[in-house]
Order: sequence, then C-alpha cells, then structure tokens
Amino acid sequence: MLEWLNNNSGALSAVASFCTLGVWLFYAQLLYLGFARQRRPRIIINRGRSKSPDGMCLISNMSSEAIFVSNVMGVLHTSRGEYTCDLTDYTRSDNSEQGSSEQHATRQGPLDSGDYHQVCSFREIIDHIAEGHELDIDRNTLTLEDEKLRMLEIRLIAIYGSEDRPVGAYRCFMLEKSELDPNEKNNDCLIVPTTFDTHRVSRRWHQHRIRQWLDSLPSDR
Repeated sequence: MLEWLNNNSGALSAVASFCTLGVWLFYAQLLYLGFARQRRPRIIINRGRSKSPDGMCLISNMSSEAIFVSNVMGVLHTSRGEYTCDLTDYTRSDNSEQGSSEQHATRQGPLDSGDYHQVCSFREIIDHIAEGHELDIDRNTLTLEDEKLRMLEIRLIAIYGSEDRPVGAYRCFMLEKSELDPNEKNNDCLIVPTTFDTHRVSRRWHQHRIRQWLDSLPSDR
C-alpha cells in the first residue's frame, strides 16, 4: 500500500489540489450569490385590503437598501390597444384629508427598506386612465362601451442604492367577474394578479424598455 502511494503520489497530489480548488470555488460561489442577493433590488407591487377594485395598490421595497421612486404608471390593456397614465403625482378626486395631505400628494421620493407606498385604489387608477384618454367607462362595473378590458398593468421606475441606471418593476392584474349573481346591478369584478411575483427590469439591456415606458406617457405629464 505504501509503495503504491509512493508510486502515485504525484497523481494523488493533483487530485487533492483539484478537490481543494473545487471546495474553494463552491464557497466563493455561495459568497457571490449572497452578495448579489443583497445588491439586487426587490420591489413588490401588490393589492391590499380587498380583491375588489376598491382594494389598494401597494408598492413595497423589500430590498436591503432604500430606493428612490421616480415614476409610477398605470397601463390599461383593452381590445383596441393600451392606454397609459402617470400616477406619480395623482391625487384622489375627493376632498378627504388623506387625499389632500402632502404625504399622499406624490409617490415620488425615497422608500426605505421594508417600507411601502399606498398608491390608490385600482378603481381610481382605472378611472384616472379613462378620464385622461376620454374613455366612456362604467365606474361601477368597470366596462367600456365599445372595447373590452383585458388587464391593468402597474409600472414603476426607481433608483436603487448607488446604481447609476434606473430599475423598473411591473405587474399585471386581470379584471375577472366575481362569482356573484350576474343579474345583480352591483355585481363587481375581482382584481387578480396574473403572476405570483413582480417582474424586475434591472439589467443593462433593459434600459431601452424603461425609456419606452417614459415615452409612452402623455406629453402633458
């Protein structure tokens, strides 16, 4: 046995060195993944309070650092195309204290890690888009006279940490009929997300898409 080890000491040494290198590469990969996970922006767009259109659209920052929210947009997808509006400085149409307070006058600004913005209700977003594009929409049933509503998309553009380029996030919500009696006049629809998670737009090759988002906003924004 000792003679075999002596005769193959070179090969055994090479194998041991290769195994040691593999272990170091494995731990280096774990360290890199942990660092990348901490540096990766994590933005969640979700609904709150209710599944109905009166539920609130929430934007949460689950990143390890704060983000600066630059733009919040709503896109209404219909059978005839897309209608976009800027929700960044949108205020509620009522005269409530919450709607008129400075805190709720704009969504632009820093958002700390673990904090969230309450944009407004999904019904108000759809109303705002319809008003901006002069769409004839029934506010109770959220239906258009000559078009079919398909889904509502919420988009967000932000700056994360020390990154030089903006990051984006978006999530789509379907407008589905509830299981109530369809003959009921007050029968409402449900806001159902199309995906389990929010899509992140943060790669270098995504910058063209973010510029397209900004270009799609009305010129009077």
